[in-house]
Amino acid sequence: MYLRKIDGPRTVNLPDGAVLSRADMPPPNTRRWVASRKAAVVKGVVFGLLPLKEALETYRLSEDEFNEWRHAVETHGEAALKATALQRYRQP
Repeated sequence: MYLRKIDGPRTVNLPDGAVLSRADMPPPNTRRWVASRKAAVVKGVVFGLLPLKEALETYRLSEDEFNEWRHAVETHGEAALKATALQRYRQP
């Protein structure tokens, strides 16, 4: 099996004991951002699987958009990333 050379780790251990790998990340051409895909990108950056700059370039995200996702996860958990729950978690 051939593994492509990359900078950084191939897997990281999450605090809950789960393992997050680059294979678990959404594909670069993702157009439909569901909560689980957003959460995977946030976890990947927060736990050091991929650098923020690489994530922003790969997934064509703005830094503001990523920071909103990160804040939502840190404040309310992954449920806050659901589009249908936006108003529940939005600050007035």
